[in-house]
Amino acid sequence: MPPIEGIVWQVDNEHTEPEGDWQRLGVRRLLVQWTVVDNLAFVPGTDVPPGARMPDWQRIARQPWAQEVIVGLAGRFDERGARGDLEGLVALSARVARTPPPVNIAGWYFPIEIDPTWMEAYRLRTLLDQLPRPLWISVYDSANVGPEELAQSLSEWLPPDVGVFFQDGVGVHAREAYVARHYANVLVRRLGRERVRLIAEAFRPQPGGGFRPATVDELRPQLATYAGFPIYLFEGPRYVQPALVEALAAGQQQR
Repeated sequence: MPPIEGIVWQVDNEHTEPEGDWQRLGVRRLLVQWTVVDNLAFVPGTDVPPGARMPDWQRIARQPWAQEVIVGLAGRFDERGARGDLEGLVALSARVARTPPPVNIAGWYFPIEIDPTWMEAYRLRTLLDQLPRPLWISVYDSANVGPEELAQSLSEWLPPDVGVFFQDGVGVHAREAYVARHYANVLVRRLGRERVRLIAEAFRPQPGGGFRPATVDELRPQLATYAGFPIYLFEGPRYVQPALVEALAAGQQQR
């Protein structure tokens, strides 16, 4: 199994203190999905009402799995609501970026998720100019249009200095890992290797609704398929617990 570059943390009122030993898998980067969500701020110094509890950013900055942090800006839990308020979220994100958390910032993430069914994604082309660099967005393919069409649409409007996190879709059973790798290969060919990262969904559907952590037997072959790509686990604190880390680390190749 390859080394893992990063984990994703989706902060909300119930998840403000990420704990884990993900560095055992090689993790040294933390991708924070957002620092303001649904008009609640999880960083100090903004003009937005604070969440129920502020994360201990100084503690987080000391963790071996957060040596570098990609800071998420302003978003919403509701995808349709976020897409309907692009201008407002970009403007708020620009303000949030002026009061960043006290961490080693390796980049910024605008928490809007792009897929082929969203016909107005091109509007981001000029709006993203307002946000700091290095800047990342995320993409997925809910319509299964295929990697060539997805990459072509991105190449037509995505600014050349904005990177892409591709969500593999394995956790929601949208596709197999080998197909997700093909998507990543095509995105690299069209956008460039430095602009592409792969998000491995570390969860699976749960009978009756919701999601559960993936088992080691489910996750290990998924991750092995992505060898050679920068891999980020979604979502670290919720789904990648110490027992799973232990099992994955036992079979992991050394750097």
